[in-house]
Amino acid sequence: MRRRIGFGWRVALLVVSLSCLSSAQQPEIQNLVTSGNLEGMRWPNFTDYRPWLEKFYQPTGFAPAWVQGAQPTPQARALIEAFKSAGKNGLNPEDYDASRWEQRVSALQGASSGVEAARFDVALTVCTMRYVSDLRIGRINPKHFEFGLSVEKKKYDLARFVREQIMPASELQAVLDEVEPPFAGYRRGEQALAHYIELAQADHWEELPSVAKPVEPGGVYAGVPRLARFLQLVGDLPPDATLPDGQTYSGALVDAVKRFQRRHGLDADGRLGAATIRQLNVPLQARVLQLQLTLERWRWLPEEFSAPPIIVNIPDFRLRVLDENNKVVMDMRVVVGKGMRTQTPVFSRDMTYVVLRPYWNVPPSILRSEIVPAIQRDRGYIAKKNYEVTTNDGKVVTSAEISDDVLAQLRAGKLAVRQKPGPTNALGLVKLIFPNEYNVYLHSTPSQTLFSRSRRDFSHGCIRVEMPAELANWALRNNPGWTVERVRQAMQSGPDNVTVNLAKPVPVFIVYGTALAYENGEVHFSDDIYGHDAKLAAALAKGYPYP
Repeated sequence: MRRRIGFGWRVALLVVSLSCLSSAQQPEIQNLVTSGNLEGMRWPNFTDYRPWLEKFYQPTGFAPAWVQGAQPTPQARALIEAFKSAGKNGLNPEDYDASRWEQRVSALQGASSGVEAARFDVALTVCTMRYVSDLRIGRINPKHFEFGLSVEKKKYDLARFVREQIMPASELQAVLDEVEPPFAGYRRGEQALAHYIELAQADHWEELPSVAKPVEPGGVYAGVPRLARFLQLVGDLPPDATLPDGQTYSGALVDAVKRFQRRHGLDADGRLGAATIRQLNVPLQARVLQLQLTLERWRWLPEEFSAPPIIVNIPDFRLRVLDENNKVVMDMRVVVGKGMRTQTPVFSRDMTYVVLRPYWNVPPSILRSEIVPAIQRDRGYIAKKNYEVTTNDGKVVTSAEISDDVLAQLRAGKLAVRQKPGPTNALGLVKLIFPNEYNVYLHSTPSQTLFSRSRRDFSHGCIRVEMPAELANWALRNNPGWTVERVRQAMQSGPDNVTVNLAKPVPVFIVYGTALAYENGEVHFSDDIYGHDAKLAAALAKGYPYP
Protein backbone atom coordinates (compact mmCIF):
# COMPACT_ATOMS: atom_id res chain seq x y z
CA MET A 1 0.00 0.00 0.00
CA ARG A 2 2.83 2.39 0.88
CA ARG A 3 4.45 1.70 -2.50
CA ARG A 4 1.25 2.54 -4.38
CA ILE A 5 0.85 5.85 -2.48
CA GLY A 6 4.49 6.72 -3.21
CA PHE A 7 4.02 5.97 -6.89
CA GLY A 8 0.83 8.04 -7.02
CA TRP A 9 2.60 11.02 -5.46
CA ARG A 10 5.34 10.75 -8.04
CA VAL A 11 2.77 10.74 -10.87
CA ALA A 12 1.00 13.74 -9.33
CA LEU A 13 4.26 15.64 -8.97
CA LEU A 14 5.13 14.86 -12.61
CA VAL A 15 1.73 16.14 -13.80
CA VAL A 16 2.15 19.34 -11.78
CA SER A 17 5.69 19.73 -13.10
CA LEU A 18 4.56 19.29 -16.72
CA SER A 19 1.67 21.68 -16.17
CA CYS A 20 4.04 24.31 -14.79
CA LEU A 21 6.42 23.70 -17.69
CA SER A 22 3.60 24.17 -20.19
CA SER A 23 2.51 27.34 -18.40
CA ALA A 24 6.05 28.64 -18.67
CA GLN A 25 6.16 27.85 -22.41
CA GLN A 26 3.00 29.74 -23.33
CA PRO A 27 4.22 33.35 -22.75
CA GLU A 28 7.56 32.41 -24.28
CA ILE A 29 5.84 31.06 -27.41
CA GLN A 30 3.67 34.17 -27.62
CA ASN A 31 6.71 36.46 -27.32
CA LEU A 32 8.56 34.57 -30.06
CA VAL A 33 5.56 34.65 -32.38
CA THR A 34 5.04 38.38 -31.76
CA SER A 35 8.69 39.12 -32.47
CA GLY A 36 8.64 37.26 -35.81
CA ASN A 37 12.24 36.27 -35.24
CA LEU A 38 13.94 33.22 -33.76
CA GLU A 39 17.72 33.21 -33.50
CA GLY A 40 19.30 29.84 -34.12
CA MET A 41 17.21 29.11 -37.22
CA ARG A 42 18.86 29.04 -40.63
CA TRP A 43 16.47 31.82 -41.64
CA PRO A 44 15.41 33.48 -38.35
CA ASN A 45 13.12 36.15 -39.83
CA PHE A 46 9.61 34.71 -40.18
CA THR A 47 7.60 37.95 -40.19
CA ASP A 48 5.97 36.89 -43.47
CA TYR A 49 4.49 33.86 -41.64
CA ARG A 50 3.69 35.63 -38.35
CA PRO A 51 -0.06 36.08 -39.07
CA TRP A 52 -0.35 32.34 -39.69
CA LEU A 53 1.52 31.50 -36.48
CA GLU A 54 -0.70 33.82 -34.44
CA LYS A 55 -3.80 32.19 -35.92
CA PHE A 56 -2.33 28.75 -35.24
CA TYR A 57 -1.42 29.31 -31.56
CA GLN A 58 -4.17 31.70 -30.38
CA PRO A 59 -6.98 29.09 -30.04
CA THR A 60 -4.90 27.17 -27.47
CA GLY A 61 -3.55 30.20 -25.64
CA PHE A 62 -0.12 29.69 -27.24
CA ALA A 63 0.28 26.24 -25.75
CA PRO A 64 2.94 24.02 -27.35
CA ALA A 65 1.75 21.95 -30.30
CA TRP A 66 4.69 19.60 -30.87
CA VAL A 67 6.05 18.84 -27.39
CA GLN A 68 4.73 16.32 -24.87
CA GLY A 69 6.69 16.47 -21.66
CA ALA A 70 10.26 16.80 -22.78
CA GLN A 71 9.76 14.81 -25.98
CA PRO A 72 8.73 15.74 -29.52
CA THR A 73 5.36 14.31 -30.56
CA PRO A 74 5.35 11.50 -33.16
CA GLN A 75 4.15 14.01 -35.76
CA ALA A 76 7.04 16.33 -34.88
CA ARG A 77 9.53 13.52 -35.42
CA ALA A 78 7.90 12.63 -38.74
CA LEU A 79 8.09 16.27 -39.84
CA ILE A 80 11.77 16.45 -38.96
CA GLU A 81 12.41 13.43 -41.18
CA ALA A 82 10.45 15.11 -43.98
CA PHE A 83 12.60 18.24 -43.64
CA LYS A 84 15.75 16.16 -43.88
CA SER A 85 14.57 14.55 -47.11
CA ALA A 86 13.23 17.77 -48.71
CA GLY A 87 15.94 17.48 -51.34
CA LYS A 88 13.91 14.79 -53.10
CA ASN A 89 11.24 17.42 -53.75
CA GLY A 90 13.77 19.78 -55.28
CA LEU A 91 13.82 21.92 -52.12
CA ASN A 92 16.74 22.84 -49.86
CA PRO A 93 16.62 20.84 -46.58
CA GLU A 94 18.47 23.64 -44.77
CA ASP A 95 15.54 25.97 -45.46
CA TYR A 96 13.80 23.82 -42.84
CA ASP A 97 16.80 23.56 -40.48
CA ALA A 98 17.45 19.92 -41.41
CA SER A 99 20.88 19.76 -39.76
CA ARG A 100 19.75 21.54 -36.56
CA TRP A 101 16.96 19.31 -35.29
CA GLU A 102 19.12 16.66 -33.63
CA GLN A 103 20.71 19.26 -31.38
CA ARG A 104 17.30 20.81 -30.64
CA VAL A 105 15.82 17.46 -29.62
CA SER A 106 18.77 16.86 -27.25
CA ALA A 107 18.38 20.35 -25.76
CA LEU A 108 14.66 19.77 -25.36
CA GLN A 109 15.15 16.53 -23.44
CA GLY A 110 17.70 18.08 -21.08
CA ALA A 111 15.83 21.36 -20.48
CA SER A 112 14.84 22.39 -16.96
CA SER A 113 12.69 25.34 -18.07
CA GLY A 114 10.13 25.96 -20.77
CA VAL A 115 12.38 28.15 -22.91
CA GLU A 116 13.93 25.37 -25.00
CA ALA A 117 10.55 23.71 -25.49
CA ALA A 118 9.03 27.02 -26.66
CA ARG A 119 11.87 27.62 -29.08
CA PHE A 120 11.60 24.07 -30.39
CA ASP A 121 7.85 24.39 -30.86
CA VAL A 122 7.93 27.71 -32.70
CA ALA A 123 10.84 26.62 -34.91
CA LEU A 124 8.95 23.46 -35.87
CA THR A 125 5.78 25.39 -36.66
CA VAL A 126 7.67 27.90 -38.81
CA CYS A 127 9.51 25.16 -40.71
CA THR A 128 6.31 23.16 -41.18
CA MET A 129 4.45 26.13 -42.62
CA ARG A 130 7.35 27.00 -44.89
CA TYR A 131 7.67 23.42 -46.08
CA VAL A 132 3.96 22.99 -46.77
CA SER A 133 3.74 26.34 -48.54
CA ASP A 134 6.87 25.67 -50.60
CA LEU A 135 5.56 22.27 -51.70
CA ARG A 136 2.18 23.75 -52.53
CA ILE A 137 2.88 27.02 -54.38
CA GLY A 138 6.66 27.24 -54.63
CA ARG A 139 9.07 29.40 -52.70
CA ILE A 140 8.88 32.50 -54.87
CA ASN A 141 5.70 34.05 -56.23
CA PRO A 142 5.79 34.10 -60.07
CA LYS A 143 4.52 37.69 -59.92
CA HIS A 144 8.01 38.63 -58.67
CA PHE A 145 9.29 37.89 -62.19
CA GLU A 146 6.34 39.72 -63.80
CA PHE A 147 4.93 36.41 -65.04
CA GLY A 148 1.22 36.27 -65.73
CA LEU A 149 0.65 33.27 -63.47
CA SER A 150 -1.18 33.32 -60.14
CA VAL A 151 -0.89 30.98 -57.16
CA GLU A 152 -3.53 32.78 -55.06
CA LYS A 153 -6.24 30.15 -55.51
CA LYS A 154 -3.84 27.39 -54.43
CA LYS A 155 -2.85 28.96 -51.12
CA TYR A 156 -3.77 27.10 -47.94
CA ASP A 157 -5.02 28.58 -44.71
CA LEU A 158 -1.77 27.38 -43.18
CA ALA A 159 -2.90 27.63 -39.56
CA ARG A 160 -5.94 25.50 -40.24
CA PHE A 161 -4.12 23.05 -42.51
CA VAL A 162 -1.33 22.39 -40.01
CA ARG A 163 -3.72 21.99 -37.07
CA GLU A 164 -6.34 19.90 -38.86
CA GLN A 165 -4.28 17.89 -41.37
CA ILE A 166 -0.70 17.71 -40.10
CA MET A 167 -1.03 17.50 -36.31
CA PRO A 168 -3.41 14.51 -36.18
CA ALA A 169 -1.83 12.68 -39.14
CA SER A 170 -0.92 9.07 -38.50
CA GLU A 171 0.51 8.79 -42.05
CA LEU A 172 2.19 12.14 -42.59
CA GLN A 173 3.71 11.30 -45.96
CA ALA A 174 0.26 10.62 -47.41
CA VAL A 175 -0.81 14.12 -46.35
CA LEU A 176 2.31 15.72 -47.82
CA ASP A 177 1.88 13.81 -51.10
CA GLU A 178 -1.50 15.50 -51.52
CA VAL A 179 0.13 18.91 -51.08
CA GLU A 180 2.37 18.48 -54.14
CA PRO A 181 1.28 19.03 -57.78
CA PRO A 182 -0.79 16.11 -59.12
CA PHE A 183 0.90 15.97 -62.53
CA ALA A 184 2.66 12.87 -63.81
CA GLY A 185 5.35 15.11 -65.30
CA TYR A 186 6.09 16.56 -61.86
CA ARG A 187 6.45 13.08 -60.32
CA ARG A 188 8.72 12.02 -63.17
CA GLY A 189 10.73 15.19 -62.52
CA GLU A 190 11.23 14.16 -58.88
CA GLN A 191 12.40 10.71 -59.99
CA ALA A 192 14.77 12.26 -62.52
CA LEU A 193 16.12 14.58 -59.84
CA ALA A 194 16.91 11.65 -57.52
CA HIS A 195 18.66 9.89 -60.41
CA TYR A 196 20.74 12.91 -61.41
CA ILE A 197 21.76 13.57 -57.81
CA GLU A 198 23.20 10.04 -57.79
CA LEU A 199 24.87 10.61 -61.15
CA ALA A 200 26.43 13.89 -59.98
CA GLN A 201 27.87 12.12 -56.95
CA ALA A 202 29.21 9.25 -59.06
CA ASP A 203 30.79 11.36 -61.79
CA HIS A 204 34.41 12.41 -61.35
CA TRP A 205 33.99 15.45 -63.55
CA GLU A 206 36.49 15.70 -66.36
CA GLU A 207 36.22 18.25 -69.16
CA LEU A 208 36.20 16.93 -72.70
CA PRO A 209 38.73 18.56 -75.02
CA SER A 210 37.42 21.22 -77.39
CA VAL A 211 37.70 20.87 -81.16
CA ALA A 212 38.75 23.29 -83.89
CA LYS A 213 36.24 21.75 -86.30
CA PRO A 214 33.54 19.08 -85.82
CA VAL A 215 34.69 15.49 -85.47
CA GLU A 216 32.83 13.32 -87.97
CA PRO A 217 31.90 9.67 -87.28
CA GLY A 218 34.99 7.61 -88.01
CA GLY A 219 37.30 10.45 -87.07
CA VAL A 220 39.86 10.66 -84.28
CA TYR A 221 39.03 12.39 -81.00
CA ALA A 222 41.29 12.47 -77.94
CA GLY A 223 38.31 12.53 -75.57
CA VAL A 224 36.83 9.18 -76.65
CA PRO A 225 37.54 7.32 -73.35
CA ARG A 226 35.98 10.07 -71.19
CA LEU A 227 33.11 10.47 -73.69
CA ALA A 228 32.28 6.77 -73.47
CA ARG A 229 32.39 6.74 -69.66
CA PHE A 230 30.14 9.78 -69.43
CA LEU A 231 27.55 8.55 -71.94
CA GLN A 232 27.37 5.20 -70.15
CA LEU A 233 26.87 7.01 -66.85
CA VAL A 234 23.92 9.09 -68.12
CA GLY A 235 22.38 6.14 -69.94
CA ASP A 236 22.84 7.14 -73.59
CA LEU A 237 25.43 4.41 -74.18
CA PRO A 238 24.39 0.87 -73.15
CA PRO A 239 26.77 -0.68 -70.58
CA ASP A 240 27.35 -3.72 -72.83
CA ALA A 241 28.04 -1.68 -75.97
CA THR A 242 31.11 -2.58 -78.04
CA LEU A 243 33.44 0.40 -77.91
CA PRO A 244 35.96 1.46 -80.55
CA ASP A 245 39.67 1.08 -79.89
CA GLY A 246 41.81 4.01 -78.83
CA GLN A 247 40.62 7.42 -79.97
CA THR A 248 38.44 6.40 -82.91
CA TYR A 249 34.99 7.96 -82.74
CA SER A 250 32.66 5.41 -84.32
CA GLY A 251 30.01 2.72 -83.89
CA ALA A 252 27.83 2.62 -80.78
CA LEU A 253 29.49 5.77 -79.48
CA VAL A 254 28.11 7.77 -82.41
CA ASP A 255 24.61 6.43 -81.76
CA ALA A 256 24.97 7.38 -78.09
CA VAL A 257 25.98 10.93 -79.02
CA LYS A 258 22.89 11.18 -81.25
CA ARG A 259 20.69 10.19 -78.30
CA PHE A 260 22.46 12.73 -76.11
CA GLN A 261 22.02 15.44 -78.75
CA ARG A 262 18.32 14.73 -79.07
CA ARG A 263 17.87 14.96 -75.30
CA HIS A 264 19.67 18.30 -75.15
CA GLY A 265 17.95 20.19 -77.95
CA LEU A 266 20.67 19.70 -80.55
CA ASP A 267 20.59 18.43 -84.11
CA ALA A 268 21.04 14.66 -83.76
CA ASP A 269 23.68 14.36 -86.48
CA GLY A 270 26.30 12.47 -84.46
CA ARG A 271 28.97 15.09 -85.15
CA LEU A 272 31.10 16.28 -82.24
CA GLY A 273 30.87 20.01 -82.81
CA ALA A 274 31.38 22.90 -80.41
CA ALA A 275 27.70 23.01 -79.30
CA THR A 276 27.61 19.28 -78.55
CA ILE A 277 30.86 19.33 -76.58
CA ARG A 278 29.64 22.38 -74.67
CA GLN A 279 26.54 20.44 -73.58
CA LEU A 280 28.61 17.35 -72.74
CA ASN A 281 30.80 19.53 -70.51
CA VAL A 282 27.93 20.92 -68.44
CA PRO A 283 28.52 19.53 -64.91
CA LEU A 284 25.82 17.13 -63.75
CA GLN A 285 25.29 19.31 -60.69
CA ALA A 286 24.06 22.02 -63.09
CA ARG A 287 21.55 19.49 -64.47
CA VAL A 288 20.40 18.87 -60.90
CA LEU A 289 19.77 22.60 -60.53
CA GLN A 290 17.78 22.69 -63.78
CA LEU A 291 15.53 19.91 -62.47
CA GLN A 292 15.09 21.70 -59.14
CA LEU A 293 14.12 24.96 -60.83
CA THR A 294 11.65 23.21 -63.12
CA LEU A 295 10.00 21.48 -60.14
CA GLU A 296 9.64 24.92 -58.55
CA ARG A 297 7.78 26.13 -61.62
CA TRP A 298 5.48 23.09 -61.70
CA ARG A 299 4.13 24.36 -58.36
CA TRP A 300 2.97 27.59 -59.98
CA LEU A 301 0.36 25.72 -62.03
CA PRO A 302 -3.18 25.27 -60.68
CA GLU A 303 -3.99 21.99 -58.99
CA GLU A 304 -7.01 21.53 -61.22
CA PHE A 305 -7.88 23.01 -64.59
CA SER A 306 -11.34 24.24 -65.56
CA ALA A 307 -10.92 22.10 -68.70
CA PRO A 308 -8.08 20.06 -70.26
CA PRO A 309 -5.37 22.62 -71.02
CA ILE A 310 -2.86 23.47 -73.72
CA ILE A 311 0.64 23.92 -72.28
CA VAL A 312 3.45 25.56 -74.25
CA ASN A 313 6.93 25.14 -72.78
CA ILE A 314 9.14 27.88 -74.18
CA PRO A 315 12.69 26.46 -73.76
CA ASP A 316 12.01 23.09 -75.39
CA PHE A 317 9.86 24.68 -78.14
CA ARG A 318 6.95 22.27 -77.71
CA LEU A 319 3.20 22.42 -77.19
CA ARG A 320 1.39 19.67 -75.30
CA VAL A 321 -2.33 19.08 -74.89
CA LEU A 322 -3.49 17.35 -71.71
CA ASP A 323 -6.63 15.31 -71.12
CA GLU A 324 -8.89 15.18 -68.06
CA ASN A 325 -6.31 12.99 -66.27
CA ASN A 326 -3.39 15.36 -67.01
CA LYS A 327 -2.01 12.92 -69.60
CA VAL A 328 -0.45 14.22 -72.84
CA VAL A 329 -2.75 13.50 -75.80
CA MET A 330 -1.16 15.79 -78.42
CA ASP A 331 2.44 16.97 -78.79
CA MET A 332 3.91 19.27 -81.43
CA ARG A 333 6.79 21.63 -82.17
CA VAL A 334 6.39 25.38 -81.86
CA VAL A 335 8.32 28.52 -82.75
CA VAL A 336 8.52 31.10 -79.95
CA GLY A 337 9.80 34.66 -79.47
CA LYS A 338 13.41 35.59 -80.06
CA GLY A 339 15.64 35.24 -77.01
CA MET A 340 17.22 38.68 -77.21
CA ARG A 341 14.48 41.04 -78.38
CA THR A 342 10.94 39.65 -78.55
CA GLN A 343 10.55 37.07 -75.82
CA THR A 344 7.30 35.17 -75.47
CA PRO A 345 5.84 36.05 -72.04
CA VAL A 346 5.08 33.49 -69.33
CA PHE A 347 1.36 33.66 -68.50
CA SER A 348 -2.00 31.89 -68.66
CA ARG A 349 -5.40 32.78 -70.11
CA ASP A 350 -8.46 30.99 -71.49
CA MET A 351 -8.76 30.44 -75.24
CA THR A 352 -12.21 31.63 -76.33
CA TYR A 353 -12.26 31.68 -80.14
CA VAL A 354 -10.56 30.60 -83.35
CA VAL A 355 -10.14 32.73 -86.49
CA LEU A 356 -9.96 30.93 -89.85
CA ARG A 357 -8.12 32.61 -92.74
CA PRO A 358 -7.24 35.60 -90.54
CA TYR A 359 -5.87 39.02 -91.35
CA TRP A 360 -2.52 39.80 -89.76
CA ASN A 361 -2.75 43.17 -88.08
CA VAL A 362 0.85 44.36 -88.02
CA PRO A 363 1.81 45.44 -84.47
CA PRO A 364 2.88 49.11 -84.15
CA SER A 365 6.41 48.12 -83.12
CA ILE A 366 6.89 46.02 -86.29
CA LEU A 367 5.22 48.72 -88.40
CA ARG A 368 7.73 51.30 -87.16
CA SER A 369 10.84 49.13 -87.21
CA GLU A 370 10.26 47.01 -90.34
CA ILE A 371 7.31 48.00 -92.54
CA VAL A 372 7.86 51.76 -92.76
CA PRO A 373 11.58 51.41 -93.62
CA ALA A 374 10.64 48.82 -96.29
CA ILE A 375 8.08 51.23 -97.81
CA GLN A 376 10.67 54.01 -97.85
CA ARG A 377 12.93 51.75 -99.92
CA ASP A 378 10.14 50.48 -102.18
CA ARG A 379 6.79 52.26 -102.51
CA GLY A 380 5.31 49.07 -104.02
CA TYR A 381 6.20 46.98 -100.94
CA ILE A 382 2.59 46.90 -99.64
CA ALA A 383 1.17 45.48 -102.87
CA LYS A 384 4.00 42.97 -103.31
CA LYS A 385 3.52 41.54 -99.79
CA ASN A 386 -0.29 41.34 -100.08
CA TYR A 387 -0.72 44.02 -97.40
CA GLU A 388 -3.21 46.87 -97.20
CA VAL A 389 -3.16 50.17 -95.35
CA THR A 390 -6.18 50.82 -93.12
CA THR A 391 -7.48 53.36 -90.69
CA ASN A 392 -7.07 52.42 -87.05
CA ASP A 393 -10.68 51.20 -87.01
CA GLY A 394 -10.10 48.87 -89.99
CA LYS A 395 -11.30 50.80 -93.07
CA VAL A 396 -9.14 50.13 -96.14
CA VAL A 397 -7.16 53.15 -97.38
CA THR A 398 -5.04 51.56 -100.10
CA SER A 399 -3.26 48.39 -101.16
CA ALA A 400 -1.43 50.01 -104.04
CA GLU A 401 1.70 52.17 -104.28
CA ILE A 402 2.17 54.33 -101.17
CA SER A 403 2.07 58.11 -101.51
CA ASP A 404 4.12 60.56 -99.45
CA ASP A 405 0.99 61.56 -97.50
CA VAL A 406 0.10 57.95 -96.59
CA LEU A 407 3.71 57.23 -95.64
CA ALA A 408 3.76 60.27 -93.36
CA GLN A 409 0.56 59.10 -91.64
CA LEU A 410 1.99 55.61 -91.21
CA ARG A 411 5.15 57.07 -89.71
CA ALA A 412 3.03 59.15 -87.30
CA GLY A 413 0.95 56.13 -86.24
CA LYS A 414 -2.27 57.56 -87.72
CA LEU A 415 -2.75 54.62 -90.08
CA ALA A 416 -2.28 50.85 -89.69
CA VAL A 417 -1.18 47.97 -91.92
CA ARG A 418 -2.61 44.48 -92.19
CA GLN A 419 -1.82 41.49 -94.36
CA LYS A 420 -4.67 39.96 -96.34
CA PRO A 421 -5.78 36.37 -95.59
CA GLY A 422 -4.27 33.56 -97.60
CA PRO A 423 -1.50 30.96 -97.68
CA THR A 424 1.29 33.59 -97.60
CA ASN A 425 -0.16 35.41 -94.61
CA ALA A 426 2.32 35.60 -91.70
CA LEU A 427 -0.28 33.95 -89.43
CA GLY A 428 -0.93 31.17 -91.89
CA LEU A 429 -4.54 30.05 -92.19
CA VAL A 430 -5.72 29.94 -88.56
CA LYS A 431 -5.08 31.68 -85.26
CA LEU A 432 -6.25 30.56 -81.82
CA ILE A 433 -7.01 33.42 -79.47
CA PHE A 434 -6.80 33.62 -75.68
CA PRO A 435 -7.29 37.37 -75.11
CA ASN A 436 -4.37 38.89 -73.18
CA GLU A 437 -2.55 42.15 -72.64
CA TYR A 438 0.54 40.83 -74.44
CA ASN A 439 -1.29 40.36 -77.78
CA VAL A 440 0.16 36.84 -77.97
CA TYR A 441 -1.69 33.94 -79.60
CA LEU A 442 -1.15 30.59 -81.32
CA HIS A 443 -1.17 30.50 -85.12
CA SER A 444 -0.13 28.55 -88.19
CA THR A 445 2.64 29.73 -90.49
CA PRO A 446 3.73 29.45 -94.11
CA SER A 447 7.35 29.06 -92.89
CA GLN A 448 7.26 25.33 -92.20
CA THR A 449 11.02 24.85 -92.56
CA LEU A 450 11.65 26.49 -89.19
CA PHE A 451 10.07 23.52 -87.40
CA SER A 452 12.98 21.34 -88.51
CA ARG A 453 15.45 23.51 -86.56
CA SER A 454 16.56 22.29 -83.14
CA ARG A 455 16.40 25.81 -81.69
CA ARG A 456 13.18 27.60 -82.61
CA ASP A 457 13.08 31.13 -81.18
CA PHE A 458 12.38 33.16 -84.32
CA SER A 459 9.04 34.94 -83.77
CA HIS A 460 8.07 38.40 -82.57
CA GLY A 461 6.50 36.84 -79.46
CA CYS A 462 3.50 34.92 -80.80
CA ILE A 463 3.66 31.13 -81.04
CA ARG A 464 3.65 29.30 -84.35
CA VAL A 465 2.34 25.73 -84.18
CA GLU A 466 3.40 22.75 -86.26
CA MET A 467 -0.04 21.06 -86.52
CA PRO A 468 -2.55 23.93 -86.71
CA ALA A 469 -5.52 22.02 -88.16
CA GLU A 470 -5.28 19.26 -85.55
CA LEU A 471 -4.94 21.79 -82.73
CA ALA A 472 -7.87 23.88 -83.98
CA ASN A 473 -9.95 20.74 -84.32
CA TRP A 474 -9.12 19.78 -80.72
CA ALA A 475 -10.00 23.28 -79.46
CA LEU A 476 -13.33 23.06 -81.34
CA ARG A 477 -14.12 19.50 -80.20
CA ASN A 478 -17.12 20.69 -78.18
CA ASN A 479 -18.52 22.60 -81.18
CA PRO A 480 -20.80 20.22 -83.16
CA GLY A 481 -19.69 19.39 -86.67
CA TRP A 482 -16.13 20.71 -86.51
CA THR A 483 -14.19 17.70 -87.75
CA VAL A 484 -10.53 18.02 -88.70
CA GLU A 485 -11.57 17.74 -92.37
CA ARG A 486 -13.95 20.67 -92.00
CA VAL A 487 -11.25 22.71 -90.27
CA ARG A 488 -8.79 22.02 -93.11
CA GLN A 489 -11.38 22.91 -95.74
CA ALA A 490 -12.22 26.18 -93.97
CA MET A 491 -8.51 27.01 -93.75
CA GLN A 492 -7.84 26.30 -97.42
CA SER A 493 -10.92 27.54 -99.26
CA GLY A 494 -13.42 29.00 -96.81
CA PRO A 495 -14.41 32.66 -96.50
CA ASP A 496 -11.83 35.06 -95.07
CA ASN A 497 -11.47 36.10 -91.44
CA VAL A 498 -14.19 33.85 -89.95
CA THR A 499 -14.43 33.83 -86.15
CA VAL A 500 -15.69 30.65 -84.42
CA ASN A 501 -16.38 31.01 -80.69
CA LEU A 502 -15.45 27.96 -78.63
CA ALA A 503 -18.36 26.18 -76.97
CA LYS A 504 -16.12 25.71 -73.94
CA PRO A 505 -13.03 27.84 -73.12
CA VAL A 506 -9.65 26.12 -73.12
CA PRO A 507 -7.00 27.07 -70.52
CA VAL A 508 -3.66 27.95 -72.15
CA PHE A 509 -0.45 28.02 -70.11
CA ILE A 510 2.77 29.47 -71.52
CA VAL A 511 5.45 28.16 -69.15
CA TYR A 512 9.22 27.89 -68.83
CA GLY A 513 11.03 24.71 -67.78
CA THR A 514 14.52 23.70 -68.93
CA ALA A 515 14.46 20.10 -67.62
CA LEU A 516 11.64 17.69 -68.40
CA ALA A 517 11.27 13.96 -67.76
CA TYR A 518 9.42 12.47 -70.71
CA GLU A 519 6.89 9.65 -70.59
CA ASN A 520 9.42 7.25 -72.15
CA GLY A 521 11.84 7.77 -69.24
CA GLU A 522 14.21 10.11 -71.06
CA VAL A 523 15.23 13.34 -69.36
CA HIS A 524 15.51 16.29 -71.73
CA PHE A 525 17.42 19.49 -71.00
CA SER A 526 17.09 22.85 -72.77
CA ASP A 527 19.14 26.02 -72.82
CA ASP A 528 18.07 28.89 -70.58
CA ILE A 529 17.28 30.99 -73.65
CA TYR A 530 15.61 33.88 -71.77
CA GLY A 531 17.75 33.76 -68.62
CA HIS A 532 14.75 32.92 -66.41
CA ASP A 533 16.61 30.04 -64.73
CA ALA A 534 19.48 32.33 -63.77
CA LYS A 535 17.09 34.89 -62.25
CA LEU A 536 15.18 32.25 -60.27
CA ALA A 537 18.38 30.64 -58.97
CA ALA A 538 19.70 34.06 -57.86
CA ALA A 539 16.47 34.88 -56.02
CA LEU A 540 16.42 31.49 -54.27
CA ALA A 541 20.05 31.87 -53.19
CA LYS A 542 19.08 34.86 -51.03
CA GLY A 543 16.93 32.69 -48.75
CA TYR A 544 13.92 33.56 -46.61
CA PRO A 545 11.87 35.61 -46.64
CA TYR A 546 11.47 34.82 -50.31
CA PRO A 547 9.70 37.40 -52.51
